[in-house]
Amino acid sequence: METPKGRFWGLFGAAGLLLHDPDRGVLLQHRVSWSAHGGTWGIPGGAIDAGETPLTGAIRECHEEAGVPQLDGSDIRIIHTHVIDMEGWSYTTVVARTLAHLEEYINDIESVELRWVPLSEVTEYPLHPGFAAAWPKLRGVLEG
Repeated sequence: METPKGRFWGLFGAAGLLLHDPDRGVLLQHRVSWSAHGGTWGIPGGAIDAGETPLTGAIRECHEEAGVPQLDGSDIRIIHTHVIDMEGWSYTTVVARTLAHLEEYINDIESVELRWVPLSEVTEYPLHPGFAAAWPKLRGVLEG
């Protein structure tokens, strides 16, 4: 989608799920080299489908890429949403706490690796620029 602020993936916007397990940290995805900002770390996410809400899109994308959470969201609790508006396109980060021990696994070709990372160590990774910009606020939500 073309906007005054650039070109973005997903006709209906995009969304990602920032999963937080209080015992393990947040689930990060190491992006494959051929993807946008390949080689960086971010959260599982992608384009929202027609008729889908950012919440259902974030959960579906995370499930498709990391095998978690359950598609009905019964094993997570939503605690916050963070929206970046790019004048005609938006990216929604859905922040959720796990309600059970989730067993993630690489479920598609977009991930090199999935890793639970303690909050204090997230910035030690080469982060996707959008996630890096949002991280201070997102961390504050998780610690607040």
